[in-house]
Amino acid sequence: MVQVDYYLALQSPYVYLAGRRPAEIAAKHGATLVYRPLDAMALFPRTGGKVRADRHPSRNAYAAQDRMRTAKRLGLPLDPEPMFRSANPAPAAYALIAAQAAGGGDVTGFAVAIARAMWAEGKDISDDEVIGAALTAQGFDPKVADRGMLMAAETYAANLEEAVSKGVFGVPFFVAGDQLFWGQDRLDDLDLFLSGAL
Repeated sequence: MVQVDYYLALQSPYVYLAGRRPAEIAAKHGATLVYRPLDAMALFPRTGGKVRADRHPSRNAYAAQDRMRTAKRLGLPLDPEPMFRSANPAPAAYALIAAQAAGGGDVTGFAVAIARAMWAEGKDISDDEVIGAALTAQGFDPKVADRGMLMAAETYAANLEEAVSKGVFGVPFFVAGDQLFWGQDRLDDLDLFLSGAL
């Protein structure tokens, strides 16, 4: 069975725009999707990128327009400047890692719910109540994050190192064997690759 490693940061608007599609594409082709949340702010400088604050204003302005167009095309609400955009994403990432390890619920649903909480619902994704509510809604014990915190923190750090070693330089990023796909706008290519057409 093919495995697709999904490197993501839950605060990324492009992870929000990707939604459930990565999981749907993997399921369609009988592939296993493994979520590998990481610290994007640490990834970018190590791989030649820049965090948003350090990018030229024209790049940020274009990206903002592009996100709004994409959201409109997908029928998704998107706040261009969410209130809690600077929230620490690590607690939600730890919860995702712990939930994936525990099983028994909808991991994709949790990832989508957290991204939606930031980009469409004006919520703080570092807040324990927001995380707990998302876990519960997706069939997980809300305490799973607390029980798995040490393992999740270690995995979160390891995901960053693994990502750098595999050539990952942004989020969302998909790795299937030796094939790399960067961005939610490359999901069609991932779909074609898994079908054998690429």
